[in-house]
Amino acid sequence: MSNVGIAIVSHSPLVAEGTADMVRQMVGDEVPLAWCGGDPDGGLGTSVEAILKAIDAAWSDAGVALLVDLGGAETNSEMAVEMLPAERSGKVVVCNAPIVEGAVIAATEASGGASLEEVRRTAEELSGL
Repeated sequence: MSNVGIAIVSHSPLVAEGTADMVRQMVGDEVPLAWCGGDPDGGLGTSVEAILKAIDAAWSDAGVALLVDLGGAETNSEMAVEMLPAERSGKVVVCNAPIVEGAVIAATEASGGASLEEVRRTAEELSGL
């Protein structure tokens, strides 16, 4: 049985990479993990194409939880999910949780073998939103 994957989407590549590094240091390699951040020109923003690549990199048959920072990241993540093939789109959720705390909590839950819905719910509940 595979663990739920975590994909981190930030407007800042440094925030995304730093969050992924924190998750990796706290949870280890038990959870598929990917990140993306910034626009294609290197500025602040997000890219649907980069989000799709991050989903692929974090892919697990158990699903992928997306942690996002600002509204544009959420909108582009939802667009990316809609572009996925039907057999994948139902296995990807956007968590309504702070990006750093939510990613750490989601990855911790995923490392214990929790389902995608359990990972999402725990990240949203325990992150204080």
